[in-house]
Amino acid sequence: MALIDDVKNYLDITWDDTDTNLKIEGIIQRGQNFLNKKTNSVLDYETENRAKELLLEYCRFVHNGILNEFEMEYLPMLKDLIEENGGSYGTKKI
Repeated sequence: MALIDDVKNYLDITWDDTDTNLKIEGIIQRGQNFLNKKTNSVLDYETENRAKELLLEYCRFVHNGILNEFEMEYLPMLKDLIEENGGSYGTKKI
């Protein structure tokens, strides 16, 4: 299953049209960029792991119009993700 299909399933988007797909692809790309920048690495979003879990949640927050709450809600998981990828929270800007 493609990542866009995983995200649409997670968001309960059952329809398939070009505009929706472009919007979801943009959200996914921005989410990947955000998480990659936080960890200073390129994360794997294809396997069931912490990075994918956070990406799905990022997409849910954007879809619901509450992106401004994402970092606050997931700060502990973001810290874990940074450390899992060789970083140190104290030297990374969140």
